[in-house]
Amino acid sequence: MNITEDSVGGVTVLRTEGRIDSGNASDFESHLVRAVGEGKARLVVDMAQLTYISSAGLRALLIAAKKARPNGGRIALSAMAAHIREVFDLSGFSSLFEIHPTEAAAVAALAAG
Repeated sequence: MNITEDSVGGVTVLRTEGRIDSGNASDFESHLVRAVGEGKARLVVDMAQLTYISSAGLRALLIAAKKARPNGGRIALSAMAAHIREVFDLSGFSSLFEIHPTEAAAVAALAAG
């Protein structure tokens, strides 16, 4: 797993690459929680290069969302491959997050408020 962080139009973008599984989900969670904890209320997790996400990765996203919401934060997910989207749909996580087809669409949605 590799994660890069960028700021686009006042929105923080975390770009994920590779696999998020039980071996590295805690690192993923740390990135998410740090970004949310630093007051970055608008966060996009771009999944264009993500090849796999386990239940541990889903848990990390859920923890970050729970930390963001009390402060008015929003987390959007973008550019999921079909097999990643299927994991979110089957687990019910699709209803917990804003999901956009592209990073640009997610950034625009969060930047607009």
